[in-house]
Amino acid sequence: MDLFGPIISAAPQLLDPAVMLAMVVGTAVGIAVGALPGLSATMGIAVLIPLTFSMSPLVALGMIAGIYNGAMYGGSIPAILLRIPGTPAGIATVFDGHEMAKQGRARLALDISLTSSSIGSAVSALALLFLAPPLAAVALQFSPADYFWLALFGLTTISVLLADNPAKGFLSACLGLILGMVGIDGLTGTERFTFNQLDLLSGVDIIVLLTGLYAIPPALELMLDGNAVAKGNLELGGKREKFRWRTLIPVWIRSSVIGLVIGLIPALGGNIAAILAWNEQRRATPEKDKPNYGKGMPEGLAAPECANNADTGATLIPALTLGVPGNAVAAVILGALLVHGLRPGPELFRDNADTVYGFMLTMLVTAALMYIIGKLGARAFINVLRLPPRLLGPMILALTTVGVYAVHNSMFEVWMMLGFGLLGFIMERLSIPTAPAVLAVILGPMAEESLRRALLISRGDATYLVASPISWVLVALIVLTLLTPLWRRLRAKKAPPAPGAA
Repeated sequence: MDLFGPIISAAPQLLDPAVMLAMVVGTAVGIAVGALPGLSATMGIAVLIPLTFSMSPLVALGMIAGIYNGAMYGGSIPAILLRIPGTPAGIATVFDGHEMAKQGRARLALDISLTSSSIGSAVSALALLFLAPPLAAVALQFSPADYFWLALFGLTTISVLLADNPAKGFLSACLGLILGMVGIDGLTGTERFTFNQLDLLSGVDIIVLLTGLYAIPPALELMLDGNAVAKGNLELGGKREKFRWRTLIPVWIRSSVIGLVIGLIPALGGNIAAILAWNEQRRATPEKDKPNYGKGMPEGLAAPECANNADTGATLIPALTLGVPGNAVAAVILGALLVHGLRPGPELFRDNADTVYGFMLTMLVTAALMYIIGKLGARAFINVLRLPPRLLGPMILALTTVGVYAVHNSMFEVWMMLGFGLLGFIMERLSIPTAPAVLAVILGPMAEESLRRALLISRGDATYLVASPISWVLVALIVLTLLTPLWRRLRAKKAPPAPGAA
């Protein structure tokens, strides 16, 4: 009863009309924020906090939970329909989601995304409710050396497995590593690659890079060539496609676990959870189906959407129990707790049990609300593709410009976004994947800082890097990933020629 008592005590608070209205409004706003390229859950919650000063804590937290869950799903809408991830976590959704839309399966893609997102959010909320203290202890077992190998594993996985040509994948990752070094060195405080520009002291903002590489090239293609609808490749009408939903159950289970684990580890987040889940789903698929990923596989869409939503509640576990935010959104939510007089840490569960467990329950309720609102809005979402492509392209450019300018009120970042957009357009024409570059900007600084911190702790002893079992497991996974292209090449050489081949 120590666990169920506070939950039962907090549940009636959710029946308050003000709390229910806050959750509904927050979820709808979150979906809208996520669907707008350049905006994010962090920005939506940060804008909301000053408006919650006069609200009761649970009303404010219920609206925040709705925005958080809704934005994670909302980012998949433009990713599927326009090949533009609305949020950083929507990068992997583009791989198979937009290909399904081009095949005339946009409605099914939106249904899979919505269902997978709702399941991931619900699993994450249940983990937050029942597993917060023990799961937080798992995250504390990671040393700086483990963080280094984890970041390296993420970089090698996406560079090798995503690109048809691993050399092009590593080239893209190297570009991201260089961009990740821009700004002030976190350990020494020295400036690196800033070229005396004050706007570069804080580094390259991930929203600027993401919007440039993923929003501008599709907008240019819409204006130059039109989109899938204009070319007759996408049918918006018709009846719903029959689909065997039970085939996705193993995908949801695997991706939920990945999202929970990644959410526990600070500085990672939903974007990394989504990409790793996509890679692991592809790895777990029979060899004959592997080439279909990136070409419209429903499993390739369900995996990242489930994982990036399973990350939401997990990131709050170390934030609420230890006061250590797992990502930027968790940090903003900690700020909201402090604004309402709630201090994160073990005493939060002792002194404000009703409020904190009520907040956890709102994460679960808003997962269900997200499904309902998403179902009601699906027909409206898909109609965006009826817009003339030469009108839609400039609208996307205008929207992304306003969104990026709103981040820091900086025209410098707007010009930087346009520069990254041109670079992304060229990379696509050369068949160089952009996902490794984005992931490298996120993981590169983490790998560098963790490596340097590990060497400082060990006073230069390199054996410290492989001192823990976690490090050995991650090193083994990296080696397997690097050997995968060689193994494929050997299998291709040994394969018998096709019947009838000369």
